[in-house]
Amino acid sequence: MMKLIVAASLIACAPALAFASPSCTTEAKSKWMSQDAMKAKIDALGYKVKTFEITGNCYEIYGKDKDGKRAEVYFNPVSGDIVQKGD
Repeated sequence: MMKLIVAASLIACAPALAFASPSCTTEAKSKWMSQDAMKAKIDALGYKVKTFEITGNCYEIYGKDKDGKRAEVYFNPVSGDIVQKGD
C-alpha cells in the first residue's frame, strides 16, 4: 500500500517538475552580462522578444524565433548561451 501511495505522489508531482526552470549558472550576478548586452545578443540570434525576465539564475525570454514560431528560451546570463528552449 505504501508503494502505491509513493507512486501516486510521484505521478501527481511530475507535471510540476516538468515546468521547473533550468539552472543556468552558479556565478554571482556581478559577473552576469548586462540586460542590454543580452538583449542585443538575443536579437542577433534572430529572436523577437515579447517578454524578457530573470527567472531564477537565468535570463528568460518569451517571443518568436527567426521562423516566427513561439519561443520560450532560457539563457546562461554569463555566457549568453542557450540553456533550454521550449514553445
